[in-house]
Amino acid sequence: LATNDSYARGAMVLGKSLRNHNTAKKLVALIGPHVSEQCKAVLQRIFDEVRVVNVLDSGDTAHLAMMKRPDLGVTFTKLHCWTLTHFSKCVFMDADTLVLANIDELFDRKELSAAPDPGWPDCFNSGVFVFCPSMETYGKLLQYCTEHGSFDGGDQGILNGFFGDWSTADISKHLPFIYNLSSIAIYTYMPAFKQFGGNAKVVHFLGKTKPWNYTFDPKAKRISGNVHEAMSHPTFLMDWWMLYSSAVVPMLYEQYGDQPFHSGCVKGESQAQALQPLVSSEERR
Repeated sequence: LATNDSYARGAMVLGKSLRNHNTAKKLVALIGPHVSEQCKAVLQRIFDEVRVVNVLDSGDTAHLAMMKRPDLGVTFTKLHCWTLTHFSKCVFMDADTLVLANIDELFDRKELSAAPDPGWPDCFNSGVFVFCPSMETYGKLLQYCTEHGSFDGGDQGILNGFFGDWSTADISKHLPFIYNLSSIAIYTYMPAFKQFGGNAKVVHFLGKTKPWNYTFDPKAKRISGNVHEAMSHPTFLMDWWMLYSSAVVPMLYEQYGDQPFHSGCVKGESQAQALQPLVSSEERR
């Protein structure tokens, strides 16, 4: 899901990482109407399907719900994934996730399977979840939105309210944390990260500062920006930038042509910081 060009770049990297790890599944990107034509064109080269979602379209069921709950705009866009009824099962992934290994086995899981949220483990984190598209479920979710709202102001509150028995009903719907390794959780339990982090399959860049908010010197392999925040996921942040700079930026330049745009890649950034990995490449294998 990408509602603007910044998140579209995240989706590009996510799509590339899924391709690099040989997924056999179809890839679909949901984008908002504000994503530029250039970014849309790049997404169309990476994904099998790019679907523009505009919840303000007249006649859309979500439109009425949106008018009642304008605060949940992006959430309604995300819930649109349940309308992908030409698929029997899907795995939703936020644009600020990165795949580190093949995860096609997630399709063996039932709806709604997700990993615990590090901040409140009785809730699941909605950055990665398994679901079964259904117009009936979609309608019920919209109704839930208008009647109950969201306890956290976003989609995670809605989904945890709607699928309220997740924490107790069926342990098989609890995905291991390695399928949604929240970057902010690394430092809160470093021994566990040292023990299990090498098995991580999906990293989720939680927090206000996203990978695309930094700048990167590809030649020196240095990242600059909010280095304090960056230190919470340095290895994975470098993985993101290496993939973005090598595989995505050339496609963006191709689309933008002579038009100026900021790729985030710089040369000789004076304040760039070399970030040391928390886990060696050997431990990651």
